Amino acid sequence: MREEQLEAVRERLTSAAEPVTAERIAEAVRAEGLALGTGTTAQLVKKLRDELVGLGPLQQFVETPGVTDVVLDAQGCIWTDGEHGLTNTGVRIDSEEQVRALARRLVSIAGGRLDEGHPCADGTLGKCRIHAVIPPIAVEGTVISVRVARSSTAGLEELANHWPGAHQWLAALRSLVTQRLNYLVSGATGSGKTSLLSAMLSEVSHSERILVVEDTTELTPEHPHVLHLQSREGNVEGAGRVDMGQLVRETLRMRPDRLIVGECRGAELRDFLTAMNTGHAGAGGTVHANSPHAVPARLIAMGALAGLTPETVAIQAAAALNAVVHVERRSNRRMPVALSALRYDDGRLTMVPALFTRGDRVERGPAWGELIA
Repeated sequence: MREEQLEAVRERLTSAAEPVTAERIAEAVRAEGLALGTGTTAQLVKKLRDELVGLGPLQQFVETPGVTDVVLDAQGCIWTDGEHGLTNTGVRIDSEEQVRALARRLVSIAGGRLDEGHPCADGTLGKCRIHAVIPPIAVEGTVISVRVARSSTAGLEELANHWPGAHQWLAALRSLVTQRLNYLVSGATGSGKTSLLSAMLSEVSHSERILVVEDTTELTPEHPHVLHLQSREGNVEGAGRVDMGQLVRETLRMRPDRLIVGECRGAELRDFLTAMNTGHAGAGGTVHANSPHAVPARLIAMGALAGLTPETVAIQAAAALNAVVHVERRSNRRMPVALSALRYDDGRLTMVPALFTRGDRVERGPAWGELIA
């Protein structure tokens, strides 16, 4: 197809008020009188769909198995992160104008606004979180970051194939689930928190009802009774916003056997801790932290967003949470490395080791008997 013919198809699609779909693209191609083979037509339809309603040049990498992040830097280079670490794809967008137009289109489709008045914006497209920053905030040039929500259905046995001391970790994690302890899975971005939590939820008895609250639906455990509530950003005027805290409160009226918060990162922590302190056993969630001992500070920081004092957070967290499972990414392997109990000691929230990985060995800590009876 010549460029002028491709431009005619674009014009036909963008000039109409109807939404662009694969069917409309195919019709526009046929209307131009183009005699294309089936394979060529399908390839063209996909290219135009990605360009007009998808992620454009980023789409092919978002669809690549194992990729968790796609980032476009200020030089126009596209990078991916995932199973093999941060990798330069070799694909480049040379024009800053093209990059900025792509950023604005993606944010606009997600219901946001990106311009000189709002130079930083984010949103959700399907199962992708989009974030974009334009100059002068982004000094070198427009930057786009895409976080891909991978639906992991791997079970604990499958995940444990790559863990040192797998049998000990499997026994400990299954004990947390069967004893209906309240726990958090902590770790850095991309460390495998969501995958591990999803696998643990697959171990929950099928007679129990799981309610999951998330920003973007990522947890997909193999379980027959899972309900998802997803938060929603407001429109340009800020209307219509439904935050995580409100959703946690809504779940309490929905008879949850297991209340799960996909990621605690703000004021919703207050509602989450309150729920666990009012009899909701077996609850779980994830939290960003660089180490197990960083979790108390992280909880206190989130509690401050809800107007809670550090002492209040410490007391409530110690009463509500039984354990924290910390995961790390080591040599491209994602694995649990520490299981800790939470205690309120001398006015502070502390972490007491129960099980931890040291090199290729797994050792028990002083809280083992308390957690894994």
